[in-house]
Amino acid sequence: MTPFAIPYTLHVLAALIWVGGMFFAWMILRPAAMTALEGPARLTLWVEVFRRFFVWVWIAVLILPISGVGMLHMRYAGFDAAPRYVQVMMGLYVVMTALFIRIQSLQLPQLRRAVEAADWPSGAATLGKIRRLVGINLIIGLVLVAIAAARPMF
Repeated sequence: MTPFAIPYTLHVLAALIWVGGMFFAWMILRPAAMTALEGPARLTLWVEVFRRFFVWVWIAVLILPISGVGMLHMRYAGFDAAPRYVQVMMGLYVVMTALFIRIQSLQLPQLRRAVEAADWPSGAATLGKIRRLVGINLIIGLVLVAIAAARPMF
């Protein structure tokens, strides 16, 4: 095992948890919740899902730049010497993180307040905003994974 293997493995696992979690939530959980649950139960479910999932996203948000910069310095002589695809991946990470922080700090507290107050119309509107941002982040994440898969860092 090379020294590169540890940060690479951590990097791939963190990306898999974040992007895979969004894919599961968007493509599997959301349609199932729409079919099986009434509005109040569905909104309550999403508050709990986000509470649990966002812990893992924060871990990924920390691991990705640490492992990425580590690999960058192991493989290249810094950011300027890295291939363009690595720079694009880093930029997309920043965009994804900004969208995640927006959801975490603005929309999620609104959703919690609406659920606690049993204000279901407001909660549904807020969940719709979260859904759109997660959808955007999912698309960016899938593009990022495709770039990584097409241009391996080995």
